[in-house]
Amino acid sequence: MASVTSGDHIVPLAEWLPLHKGLLIVAGPCSVESQQQLAATARQLADTGMVSVLRAGVWKPRSQPGHFEGRGDESLPWLRDIKAETGLPVAVEVARPNHAERCLAHDVDMIWLGARTTVNPFMVQEIARVISGTDMPVMIKNPVCPDLRLWIGAIERMMLAGARKIIAIHRGFQTGRTSIYRNDPMWDIPVALKQKMPELPVICDPSHIAGDARWIPEVIAKAMALNMQGLMIETHHKPGEALTDPLQQITPAEMKSMIQHLPGKAEAQNAAAHQLASLRQQIDEKDQYLLEILASRFTLSRQVGMVKKQHGEAIIQPGRQKELFQDRLSRAEALGLDTDFVERFLMLLHEESVAVQGGK
Repeated sequence: MASVTSGDHIVPLAEWLPLHKGLLIVAGPCSVESQQQLAATARQLADTGMVSVLRAGVWKPRSQPGHFEGRGDESLPWLRDIKAETGLPVAVEVARPNHAERCLAHDVDMIWLGARTTVNPFMVQEIARVISGTDMPVMIKNPVCPDLRLWIGAIERMMLAGARKIIAIHRGFQTGRTSIYRNDPMWDIPVALKQKMPELPVICDPSHIAGDARWIPEVIAKAMALNMQGLMIETHHKPGEALTDPLQQITPAEMKSMIQHLPGKAEAQNAAAHQLASLRQQIDEKDQYLLEILASRFTLSRQVGMVKKQHGEAIIQPGRQKELFQDRLSRAEALGLDTDFVERFLMLLHEESVAVQGGK
């Protein structure tokens, strides 16, 4: 199969979509629950004057059976009606080729591939075949796993099918790490994507990264600091009553308040300031990772302390400490770290671990 390695043929956003302060704002309910719910949410979004595209979950792939999975084909005519009323282009997630076929048949304006779809090159290829030659715009979320090649591969497959209106969506990754966020942002991956495909628009989905409405503003701030070109935000006219992902959905009014204070693209930082912001953002991400690792390590220390107590073993074991320090200092040296610094850090870590094992 041929390879596409740059975004040279991708159509810039401003040439085919209305933008707000130079940003693409995609918003709408996680899932279409009823015609009334869709209409109420869409009308409030249209009234903000900020939204470029109405997103709506028609088919909802769920991790486990028995949960609400959207209204399916029944809701497609509702989308057509609300589009005619509000003038908002409509975007729908597709997970299978027949989903794409149904979208084409019902005049859906855009489709997007979810994280569970992007991770499957076979399904991506099947969907690409359906839209080949149609000029259907495609938004592509990162795969659930942190694999840049899979993300680029999905984009390339769509380009090889003739798609030129393509947008990448950063929605975070499942890594197994304990975090306040639902999905690990791993900001370095979308940054790397932009470096490899500089013409590709990359927007952020703060709803899926945060997983909780409380954290959405700070995720948006980080995305803007990295110069992302827009946002996909899950909104619901009554989030507390939502049938899917109620915690991460916000009202259109809340979304409007968040976006009102964003700087426009004309006020964007100069090149040096932007580079610093990008690097500092990555430092913040690594610091958060360090804190999460420390929290996990001390949880293990408490468990070690409980086992020692049960078996009458001493908390301080000099032999174990010596072996640990030798091993860690050797690894640190191999990584190019200052061993004096690492030794001081290990001593602090050991002292705190001893305190935690003793019941601190």
